[in-house]
Amino acid sequence: MKSSWPRARIGLKRRTPLQRKTPNEDRHSPIRKCILSGEHGERAALIRLALGPDGSVAPDLFAKAPGRGAWIGVDHAELSKAQAKGKLAGLLRRAFKTDKIEIIDDLAGRIDRGLEKAFLDRLGLEARAGHLILGAEKIDTASRSGQVRLLLHASDASADGSGKRDQAWRVGEDAEGSGKSGIKLPVDRDSLSAALGRQNAVHVALIDQKAADRVMHHLGRWLNFKGCSKAPLDSASDASDARGRDTDISAID
Repeated sequence: MKSSWPRARIGLKRRTPLQRKTPNEDRHSPIRKCILSGEHGERAALIRLALGPDGSVAPDLFAKAPGRGAWIGVDHAELSKAQAKGKLAGLLRRAFKTDKIEIIDDLAGRIDRGLEKAFLDRLGLEARAGHLILGAEKIDTASRSGQVRLLLHASDASADGSGKRDQAWRVGEDAEGSGKSGIKLPVDRDSLSAALGRQNAVHVALIDQKAADRVMHHLGRWLNFKGCSKAPLDSASDASDARGRDTDISAID
């Protein structure tokens, strides 16, 4: 096979060695396996549990903690059940080959709150960068002109208000009759307002695609963990393909 890398000049040394990808890794995100369910998913979509030097196990939401860790892809309810029944501790002891495992109390609650904070922090950053708009009239105008990339509603937004924003968005997207709608968030207007530094933030519209993708990454992880019906589908490789190379996919790193 002909290499896509340019030939190195004779007499010159390559300064940086080529990175080698593992069999389960593509250019976007490596695949990991949930230690509880055995299901596969993109590393970026799963949640890492870090093992501390003292045997403590705690969430590592951004997968930056040193040392060993295990990956989970189940929701809040399943994780709580697995912890309460001792299943999680047993799997971690076998995986890490140690009896010195101490899982923090309310692990699922800690993850939930951490994912909420990550989402709201990201939304606040995009607001300060000027990538979103607030206010019913401004959102409707931007929606009808096709500028809105992502539409969000507070949990306590009225059905009538959300419906009007959704309709304006469908008009701009040429998707009338499709049922396309914004995402109802698991936080109310007070939490949104605090995160954005604004008053009475009920509806939020992202008008920059890259900003919308960044926000949706954090929101998608949170909604998936909460088990919400509007959570995005897993963007990992097809499950049947993944099963065929199961030995290459790890739940531990």
